[in-house]
Amino acid sequence: MRRAGLVSLAYFYCDFRDDIKKDLRGLVSSLLVQLCHQSDSYCDMVSKFYSEHARGSRCFSDAALVSCLEGILGLPEQPPVHLIVDALDECPTTSDMPPARREKVLMFVRQLTTSKYPNLRICVTSRLEPDLRVVLEPSSFHSISLQDESGQKEDITSYIKSVVHTDPKMEAWRAGDKELVINVLSNKVDGM
Repeated sequence: MRRAGLVSLAYFYCDFRDDIKKDLRGLVSSLLVQLCHQSDSYCDMVSKFYSEHARGSRCFSDAALVSCLEGILGLPEQPPVHLIVDALDECPTTSDMPPARREKVLMFVRQLTTSKYPNLRICVTSRLEPDLRVVLEPSSFHSISLQDESGQKEDITSYIKSVVHTDPKMEAWRAGDKELVINVLSNKVDGM
């Protein structure tokens, strides 16, 4: 559908190992870049934003980025926009990260899910940690918990076995050690 121009699609994977992929600026910037490649109207809006900020040399706020995205979402007569935010729980809340980073992402997601953009479709994937649950559950149209799906733990255990038995670094391990790793990890997966 995207290739045929019937929808626009932007995807963002939150990753705690990559500074750019764990905060609001990285998320919205990525969505804007992806969307501007799918529509001349979107590209015009992003180009205007870029020009208004001295061709990128003048600093802009996260709120300005969000406003640019909202402008795109509010354009009339555009195909539906599908936004996917994957692994939201990867936005960290550790002591070395300001909690405001995750909170900003959560408020952005709440803002989108409660918005009145008729062509916006949003999918968020995450483990339901308490702060995420508070934001996501009230605004979810449809929720699926893979932790409750049959076969989830078996799939994870199969993957662990595959890695343990095929990884060259683990090749020299004793059979008992391999089984211990498989058993401990399999029993602690908790839907992960």
